[in-house]
Amino acid sequence: MTPDSPQTQTPDRWSLESWFSGFGHPDYALFKTTLAEDIEALKERARALGADTAAIVGLINASEELGDRLGHLSAYLGCLSADDANNEAVKADEAWISTLEAEGTKLQASLRSALAALGDSAFEAMLGDPSLKNAEHAVRRMRHEGQHQMSAEMESLAADLNVNGLHAWGRLYDTLTGKMEFSMTFPDGHVEMVEMSRRRALMSEPDRKLRDAAFHAGQKPWNDHAVTLAAGLNGIAGTRHSLYGRRGVPHFLDTPLFDGAMSRASLDAMLEAIHTHIELPRRALRKAAKLQGTSALHYFDLEAPQVAAPDEKPLSWDEACATVDKAFSAAYPKLGAYFREMLASRWIESQPRAGKRPGAFCTGSQVRHEERVYMTFHSTVHDMVTLAHEVGHAWHSCVLRPARSFAASYPMTLAETASNFGEMILLSGLMNDPGITEATKAYLLDQEMLRAHAYLINIPMRYEFEKAFYAERAAGEVSVSRLSELMNEAQRRMYGDTLLEGGTDPMFWASKMHFFISSISFYNFPYVFGYLLSQALFARFKEEGASFLPRYEAFLSMTGSATCEEVVKKSLGEDITKPEFWATALKAMEPSLVAYEMVGVGK
Repeated sequence: MTPDSPQTQTPDRWSLESWFSGFGHPDYALFKTTLAEDIEALKERARALGADTAAIVGLINASEELGDRLGHLSAYLGCLSADDANNEAVKADEAWISTLEAEGTKLQASLRSALAALGDSAFEAMLGDPSLKNAEHAVRRMRHEGQHQMSAEMESLAADLNVNGLHAWGRLYDTLTGKMEFSMTFPDGHVEMVEMSRRRALMSEPDRKLRDAAFHAGQKPWNDHAVTLAAGLNGIAGTRHSLYGRRGVPHFLDTPLFDGAMSRASLDAMLEAIHTHIELPRRALRKAAKLQGTSALHYFDLEAPQVAAPDEKPLSWDEACATVDKAFSAAYPKLGAYFREMLASRWIESQPRAGKRPGAFCTGSQVRHEERVYMTFHSTVHDMVTLAHEVGHAWHSCVLRPARSFAASYPMTLAETASNFGEMILLSGLMNDPGITEATKAYLLDQEMLRAHAYLINIPMRYEFEKAFYAERAAGEVSVSRLSELMNEAQRRMYGDTLLEGGTDPMFWASKMHFFISSISFYNFPYVFGYLLSQALFARFKEEGASFLPRYEAFLSMTGSATCEEVVKKSLGEDITKPEFWATALKAMEPSLVAYEMVGVGK
């Protein structure tokens, strides 16, 4: 417990002991050894695969169980690494498991090749095997990937090279940023060394001078390491371009779209609706600037509240958890009970400490059928919303526990729908509290507009930047100065006149961790998809009440077994390839926007 972290009654440190008794302990060491041996054994089986569908089916099922164990160990190490970015022993095992994952990739490549080589009739007959029940969607996706991959030898080489290439850049980013700190002069004149993980919270503070100081002082490490970070970003994107070319993938968006289980038509329809109605979220930003007393906003203003919380005391962890529990339990009792179980079981890490990695995530284990949430709580409402967001993810995984692993693995697009649904339950619960005051309602409207801006302007801006960067990277490396230019251009395109002259953040390409995730590209549009789809789901929830919740759980249960288009058609009866669907979801913010624009009027 750090000196500035008050003692809490609600657990704020997670426990991982149900996964392993401890890092390096005998059960952990045995698990590692057995896993490595079993991967080698399955690779031998994969090398002997031909057109024998019975052998292919056996390997599919064995690889599913192996994937559970590999994911279990990877999630454990990811938790430990985020919890203490300076733990070199954990970093070493993360590097080791990257090697093991590369071996698993080779196994999957052989399996996908065997599936791709099957004739259509043989493949369809194989899917009738009883042991593949509820795995058909996953197996079809494996076959599709097999039709877009290199030879087994080339895929094996790529897997080996990625360990010390593609994924090494991602590990370098995590290590470097986990140790970053900067000297900051606070508005009261005192100077303090601040961990980078704290910077975002400081830029969410009501005090604009504090935000200004945190933004500008915090830019120094990013500028100091810009050359290294640009090399990493170029290395990650360049590797992907090379692999896409070798695998016959026509466009760099094809893979992230396949990963998201959505079509280009759906993505284009969603973005068309956003650009058509961009003035809706821009109106919220103009109102925020007016409340702040400026002609427009600076980038460091974008996550800051412009309406002060009626109770000016910092939000404690106990209070945040109690508030989330109350909102969840009132609207969705099963979700509230699950949240309390998570707290009692110590499945949530939130304690502010030096050495923690920035950001928040939800992970879990198919071996233990348990979830974990990671975040750093700095006593802000933004952090409380993050908690609701990550618990929404965890609930999604909990609902899918009865499913086999192949049917419980859902794309990020549909994952973000569940997390946003959790956020909306929290904010709606707060807004509909009969004891709410006008001051609190104004504050919550401000928070709702902060979310709308993030999902409808900021995250689409990240997509616009990444799309432009990948297009230029295809012709060669992109310099530090050009990366900053592309970032400025994307921000100006999406924000328009809502940002002050000189109010962009040209180094956002470096400070945003999502661009450096080596396992997935375009870690952005799925968030927008999830936000807007959750708006549509929540609208049905408000119309139908508690009777909708079984349908919502059915929606969650389908997410690992169908495409986004199929899931939405079955659960809502809607066509997401049409801009009109997205426009309706987007315009759901308008009543709250109008109410927000009236805040402070006439005073």
